[in-house]
Amino acid sequence: MKTLKFKLYQHKRNRHLKRMINAAGVIYNHCIALHKRYYRRWGKHLSCAKLQSHIAKLRKRNPFWQSVGSQALQDICQRIEKAYQLFFKHNKKGVRPPGFKKVKKYKSFTLKQAGYKFLNGNRVKIGQRVYQFWKSREIEGTVKT
Repeated sequence: MKTLKFKLYQHKRNRHLKRMINAAGVIYNHCIALHKRYYRRWGKHLSCAKLQSHIAKLRKRNPFWQSVGSQALQDICQRIEKAYQLFFKHNKKGVRPPGFKKVKKYKSFTLKQAGYKFLNGNRVKIGQRVYQFWKSREIEGTVKT
């Protein structure tokens, strides 16, 4: 597996994408708060499936959260679950549970299968909008995320 990064051109039209990233950061912090609250109340770990179903219900009522796709939302929950499992496995070695992040420092979220499409040249369609990126090298193979 090979990981490549491409930088978007700086433009005021990117504000929609930045809004989506901020919404993903807010959702991430809300999921962390739910984990902490659930453990404080019930003394158990909150399962990933229960968290995903709860966040999907909340997403229906909040238009700001609807800017983030459903698969991206599931990926946020799965990343938190993976971090908690790492914490449970290596607790003696000093691994800390996942914590809150400043939304300002939240830089990206993952689009798995839906939500993006590469167009000809150096353009990518994310959601309903088309963005241009700095194509420093050719994209080889098929893009998974």
